[in-house]
Amino acid sequence: MKSAIIMAAGKGTRMHSELPKVMHPVCQKPMLGHILDNLKKIQVDKIVTVVGFGHEQVEAAMRGQCEFVLQSPQLGTGHAVMQAAPVLSQAEGKTLVVNGDCPCIQSATYQGMLDALDQCGMVVLTAVLDDPKQYGRIIRNAEGMIEKIVEFKDCTEEQRKITEINTGIYCFDNQALFKHLEEIRNDNAQQEYYITDLVEIFNRHGLGVKAKIVEDSFEASGVNDKKELAQATRWMQKRINEHWMEEGVTLINPDSTYIGPDVVLGKDVTLYPNVYLEGN
Repeated sequence: MKSAIIMAAGKGTRMHSELPKVMHPVCQKPMLGHILDNLKKIQVDKIVTVVGFGHEQVEAAMRGQCEFVLQSPQLGTGHAVMQAAPVLSQAEGKTLVVNGDCPCIQSATYQGMLDALDQCGMVVLTAVLDDPKQYGRIIRNAEGMIEKIVEFKDCTEEQRKITEINTGIYCFDNQALFKHLEEIRNDNAQQEYYITDLVEIFNRHGLGVKAKIVEDSFEASGVNDKKELAQATRWMQKRINEHWMEEGVTLINPDSTYIGPDVVLGKDVTLYPNVYLEGN
């Protein structure tokens, strides 16, 4: 069985909006809608979305597409995943844990993580960046497996030179996930439960942790403000336009042609500049 937990409880304060963060649209569709679409493309059997701020709005918009659990109060990523226990803790198989503000991750990337899980207990989606900024660094052992994830503020000078970072997206053996979630502690400055602690917990129990590097690092970009929302929209629009040109559609000026993710076009269609197609 394939399951997925979408962490979608945050308000997104940097959006400066009353709309829940995951409901902000990228190419005319809420971020959460893109994630649900891509999980369904790889036949995920059960999807649990962890909601919080504005949960009534999210549930109303996505009704029938997944199950919902409420995280209140919000005590970290590990705590968010714990909320899915009543729905998923007894299930066998593999579980993806994804961020509700990462709308650009493609179904093939999710599938690659599921495939990589066959020889270990946990897979971390990583990205290699020219400028890794203040992201958590991936520390590998001599065999190339992940030894730990070190947050930037805790990195040594040597570790800060590492360019492979944690994207915050994971895949687990489901039974191992819910068994070892109980071992996460909140004895940190924020008194929160962090899912990244599972790396060292899994290693301690002899369950290997593997890295899966995303091919296009932009795919794993989180959307935290309106500027990043526009960047994600541009990235996705370019992919949609390139797809249709490969299918035989002529775009006179792709940079000023806007095609929604659910639009279907036939061969030998020509779209002129400033065309805006949406819906079905």
